[in-house]
Amino acid sequence: MKLKFIGTRGNIEAKNRRHRRHSSLLVSYNNQNLMIDCGKDWRGNFQKYSPQAILLTHAHPDHAFGLKDGAPCPVYATSTSWKKLDDLEIDDKRKLSTDKKHTVKGIEVKACTVEHSLKAPAVGFRMKAGRHQIFYAPDLVYIHERSRALKGVDVYIGDGATIDRSFVRKRGDYLIGHAPVRTQLTWCQKENVDFALITHCGSQIVESDERKLGAKLRRMAGERGVSVKIAYDGMETVLS
Repeated sequence: MKLKFIGTRGNIEAKNRRHRRHSSLLVSYNNQNLMIDCGKDWRGNFQKYSPQAILLTHAHPDHAFGLKDGAPCPVYATSTSWKKLDDLEIDDKRKLSTDKKHTVKGIEVKACTVEHSLKAPAVGFRMKAGRHQIFYAPDLVYIHERSRALKGVDVYIGDGATIDRSFVRKRGDYLIGHAPVRTQLTWCQKENVDFALITHCGSQIVESDERKLGAKLRRMAGERGVSVKIAYDGMETVLS
């Protein structure tokens, strides 16, 4: 399985040479390319990666509005997301259920419920190809059934909206927003996930001194026995 981060910027105005486009991941296996998320600044640009399928985590503009003009391949999302995206001109809409596993172009995909937004409920994707498993959730406050979602995962790919600042709000009985990277590394520690990659980068990452931030993250991760890297546009990781 090969992972290519073709976009790593969150829903912010700031950008730099390493974080230019909205967060999107290309997962390749046996000559098949699955694209996860296609935000509004991908409109008219994502076709160059020739995805054979596109998966959407949720219906926010920075994750789905790149498909305003349609898609040349099947697009997978939950029923909840499709209700929010009924104006997208997509010929081949396919529904993902959170209560079963799906096989998409030879890759096993399980949509796992996460908390993030009341208006655009989100999922994370547990994906398996060959011997390796990843968990991808670029927007979340917490993971429902976290132990089950992260069991046996080789790489956790999570939300970089904030490193250690609180970005969580309460709406009635629900939490919305983004869990800090610090919290997500603690999840990895508790669930025995050794390696984390951070995407969907917010201003605390995009506008910071990269060396100082990297040192801070390594200390934070080292305290938890986890290795961590900040993903950047064009970065590739091969699991073999």
